[in-house]
Amino acid sequence: MGDDANKQRSEADAGLEREIRKGRKFNLSEAIGRLAGPGAMKGASPVTLKRQAEAELEELLRRLLTDAGGALRSVLRRHVTESDLLLSNLDQPLVVLGAYVHRVLDSDYMLKDLVRQADEDWGRMQGERPHFEVDGGQPNPDDPYTLESVRAALSALIGRLTSGEA
Repeated sequence: MGDDANKQRSEADAGLEREIRKGRKFNLSEAIGRLAGPGAMKGASPVTLKRQAEAELEELLRRLLTDAGGALRSVLRRHVTESDLLLSNLDQPLVVLGAYVHRVLDSDYMLKDLVRQADEDWGRMQGERPHFEVDGGQPNPDDPYTLESVRAALSALIGRLTSGEA
């Protein structure tokens, strides 16, 4: 009798489902839902873990990095989201950001590259020619991203990350 009861319940469930679907319009999300099957999204986020980490990084940088022009924030976000550090630690974007910034501060080459790209992005955003620093020369007073200003901004970011402001 257990099989008969299960069969009757399945038929009743199928009948109820048909009745419900009669009143609904069929659209793309309905088709995707049917393909995925019942309970496919239970407990899971439709947003990938990588995208969640990227969004958290973006929010951290928006809150903690002082950057009036916005170009440094954009370049730093791009560098961190494309790094192997993030891919191997998707569940710890705060730690990844701190490690990446330490890496940049410890390498003159990486810092110069970051400053150069921030200058390029700033120039594009402003529709102006960027101001690049020349080795051994004085920075242009109109340059919003110098080695020293970016080093200071990144050091302040590290301070905020480690002080618990994040």
